[in-house]
Amino acid sequence: MPMRIGIGFDVHRLESGRELWLGCVHFQEAPRGLSGHSDADVVAHAVCDALLGASGLGDIGDHFPPSDDRWKGFPGRGFLEAVAAMIRDAGWKIANVDCTVMCEAIHLGSRKAEMAAQIAGYLNVDPDVVNVKATTFEGHGAVGRGEVIACEAAALIQRL
Repeated sequence: MPMRIGIGFDVHRLESGRELWLGCVHFQEAPRGLSGHSDADVVAHAVCDALLGASGLGDIGDHFPPSDDRWKGFPGRGFLEAVAAMIRDAGWKIANVDCTVMCEAIHLGSRKAEMAAQIAGYLNVDPDVVNVKATTFEGHGAVGRGEVIACEAAALIQRL
């Protein structure tokens, strides 16, 4: 059965007055959220790019451009649902998604399983198909200074 791999990456600046959404989970305790045209959920965006790349369907900006006001404030869960449908329509099944969230602004340890479950639900896949990890930059660079949050994702898809 043919399989393909895709990689996605996203990064957004932290900004006061915004809610923080990561992996479709709301971090109410966060003093700042991510700046962006949509809800700026870097985890959902990186997963979408990994899946779109694996299937040869471009990237998230091709399908949901920030220049289009329809996507202003749009939630990451909506992007995940739409991309999952595109993948299925193109004849693929999501076999695996693995994410690494790069964040020093807040601690993600206890929320990683919740994020993975939310992503799996919106992708309509078994929970064991999605894994979320977190790392810090130990004070280095924009991530380490708590200025941005980034995420890298890999996705494996297989033909239906």
